[in-house]
Amino acid sequence: MSGWHEGDRYRGQEYVSEYRSDQQPGPQQPTQFHAPYQPAHYPEQEHGYEQHTDEWYTATRYAEQDLWYPEIPPDEAPEARAQRRAAYAEAVDATRFNLPAFGTAFLDPTSLQQLIPPRRGQVQGPATRPGDPTAVGTEVEARPQEAAKVSVSKASRIMAMGTIVSRVTGIVRTSLIVAALGTGALSDSFNVGNNLPNMIYAIVAGGAVNAIFVPQLVRAMKDDRDGGQAFIDRLLTMTIVFLGSLTALAVLAAPLLIDVYAGGYTGAQREATINFARFCLPQIIFYGLSVMLGQILNAKDSFGPMMWTPVLANVVQIATLGAYLWIVNGVANTPQTITGGEQLLLGLGTTLGIVLQAVTLIPYLRGAGVSYRPRFDWRGTGLGKSMTLAKWTLATVGVSTVVNWAVTYMATSMGSRAHNANAGVGYSAYSNAITLWILPQSVITVSIVTALLPRMSRFAHTGDKKAVGDAISYSLRASGVAIVPCGFAFLAFAQQIVSILLGHGNMTPEQSHNLGYMLMAFSIGLIPYSAQFVMLRGFYAYEDTRTPFFISLWIGVANAGLAWLSYVVLGGTSWAVAGMCVAYSVSYLVGMVITAGKLKALVGGFDARRVLRVHVKLCVAAGIATAIGGPAGIYVTDMRGAGTIGAMAGLASGGALFLLIFVLIARAMRVQELNSLLGTVKARLGR
Repeated sequence: MSGWHEGDRYRGQEYVSEYRSDQQPGPQQPTQFHAPYQPAHYPEQEHGYEQHTDEWYTATRYAEQDLWYPEIPPDEAPEARAQRRAAYAEAVDATRFNLPAFGTAFLDPTSLQQLIPPRRGQVQGPATRPGDPTAVGTEVEARPQEAAKVSVSKASRIMAMGTIVSRVTGIVRTSLIVAALGTGALSDSFNVGNNLPNMIYAIVAGGAVNAIFVPQLVRAMKDDRDGGQAFIDRLLTMTIVFLGSLTALAVLAAPLLIDVYAGGYTGAQREATINFARFCLPQIIFYGLSVMLGQILNAKDSFGPMMWTPVLANVVQIATLGAYLWIVNGVANTPQTITGGEQLLLGLGTTLGIVLQAVTLIPYLRGAGVSYRPRFDWRGTGLGKSMTLAKWTLATVGVSTVVNWAVTYMATSMGSRAHNANAGVGYSAYSNAITLWILPQSVITVSIVTALLPRMSRFAHTGDKKAVGDAISYSLRASGVAIVPCGFAFLAFAQQIVSILLGHGNMTPEQSHNLGYMLMAFSIGLIPYSAQFVMLRGFYAYEDTRTPFFISLWIGVANAGLAWLSYVVLGGTSWAVAGMCVAYSVSYLVGMVITAGKLKALVGGFDARRVLRVHVKLCVAAGIATAIGGPAGIYVTDMRGAGTIGAMAGLASGGALFLLIFVLIARAMRVQELNSLLGTVKARLGR
């Protein structure tokens, strides 16, 4: 609780009580909430806030939640009371993990929008609404604004449901890719060709779209007399011309691009990869259009379409893979045996899904009152100024891209070496492992941070560094209580998870085991990865993109350097790419330490000792649970025999034991944040 003293008025009753309990020896007593007021009712709907009574506010303020909102003053104005209750309700939603998620940028370019910090003032960003009374450049006591068309809570639920369904169908698609192609040479060829448009889009346009065009779009829709229609016309025209030209150039240069990203490929494998790339590279323009059209809809308060259209893309790609499996009828193809027609089916079927993802947004745009006509008068639109403002964000994207290229090159090289043959230790295994590993981060950590970042920005604007530190502390602890056991669960049950989700079709037992080892290598790194992600949002709250660039530079140097060391030292074995997974985890441990130091200097403290104490307790509980539940799961799996049934039996029995032991030990060590999570689960189950 460093950085706070008794008498600071902005602290709440729960915070004060917990502070006192932490300063005194002996068991911690349950915190009681005392409301020094009489219940009252006010007409909140006139002010655009959700209607919540004082009784609701009091009843939901569980001591275990330890939120930082102040206690209710007895003489509080009705407007202030309604606004505070609305903010509190939003925080309660955040603890229920119902907000959208994102994936790794180089695997899914549409996720870049989640990585860009909010902008306020003259250049608005996607994380702030026009008319936000706390925006930079406006007075705190701003005139009343028109109520939002869609509440934050409702929009979050819409996006969350779309994200969850997209994740589920994405896992099904990934499972079918592995079933159809395994994780050997042919799978490497397909995944390099299919991910190449993602990488090119991220390099050339991804950061610019979100850091430059989106803020300008929101500004134009707010300030321009035509509601931003002219700017939308120019922006879409520029997108079509630029990305269309880039797509055509990339298709023509496909052989050169493959040599850059997969220089170790020769013969039939190189030819197959080039063919897949040519079929998939047209996705570049449709990725750009999908993001642009989706952001226009978001600015129009239409949040659902952009979150749900990826589901359509997944369904189309699932159908494509099903057709391929039906055609080959169980035959395990290689780059030497796959036919041109089968390559065409896989490549164009995958691209068709991305095309539909973009095209199906057009009817929603018309419904939102957005039309389009080409406009080429691009000069004088203010994009040059935005480029200057976004230079550090673009530089951060550039660092990430260079590191991803280096790892891709080394991973593809390892997968193509003769001694690895079809062992599944190349790029496909690496990308599949990181896809599974990132899921808890996507669902849990991002959910909490997405809700908290706008309020952190408001605290930063008012100069309340302690409140920003409290928000970061809460985010770290609330996410850690779920992220820590997830990371250890990957260590304990990676083999069973891979076998259940991906161990089908043409994936051999050897490939399944090797992918499981890579997931184990990633596992514990989920904890520093998540913590670094949360702490980085503290800088974004202050609109500081320069510091995150240098932090990402250190992470990138550590990742690339350690990956190269693994490549050199373990290159003669099948463990080099697994070593690169360890390098990824270690690099974020380095980044977490650097970020914590710089964040402390910025906000003056974020209860680092308390956060560390909670995480140590969680790691101890999860470590003991892993030591007992992991071997139990392996024993049951071996007893039931290899395969999906044995893996499911081992995961069910070992996982149940893991969870029970973790909860018992964590509660015995008085991890207060666990009680909050368990209370949320009970509330969701209606108990």
